[in-house]
Amino acid sequence: MDHNQTRANYDQLSRWYELFSAPSERAARLRGLQILNVQPGERVLEIGCGTGVSLPALASPAGPTGRVVGLDLSAGMLDLAKHKLEKLALRQAACLQADAVWLPFPDESFEVVWMSFTLELFSAPEIPGLLQECRRALCPGGRLGIVALSKKEKPGWMERAYGWAHHRWPQVIDCRPIPLEAVVKSADFEIVHSLEMWIWSLAVGLLVAVKTSPK
Repeated sequence: MDHNQTRANYDQLSRWYELFSAPSERAARLRGLQILNVQPGERVLEIGCGTGVSLPALASPAGPTGRVVGLDLSAGMLDLAKHKLEKLALRQAACLQADAVWLPFPDESFEVVWMSFTLELFSAPEIPGLLQECRRALCPGGRLGIVALSKKEKPGWMERAYGWAHHRWPQVIDCRPIPLEAVVKSADFEIVHSLEMWIWSLAVGLLVAVKTSPK
């Protein structure tokens, strides 16, 4: 799907999204946030914040001196995210509708960039450019935290079936396993934490990487 189709799809799914995605993704997302370890006063960008399930967990440790921005393509998803922030009175957090391929922020705007089940939504040609945008937006030594479906060297039956379903019904199954560590390393990030979990017999990679100087 192109990005306009993706936006329309998630606008339609927004009111039911947490019912079918949050339970399965929750454990990996929370473990990823734990190893990301946001600190007081840090500026944090979440790419693909969706309905805002991660925003409170990012804003709370950042504290009143920090700043958290949740970015998403879908206005429908962001409406729910904004409602969460208003209900919890998290004034250090805000939401913005934008396409992550072109991040609308100056260079070195954040200490942390976070993505949970988002990177694998982008096409293979788009991922390197998106990661370079993350590098640009991060301060020197800034951290990139990612949770994503991870492609195995020898895929099992579930990964093969999932890949077939993604190809057959991309509007419904719009993500697919990606070679997570390889694409992050190729973007001149140094991986400092790397874990693996499983959802429905699919591998999920959790990593934290640091922005390094280009080689």
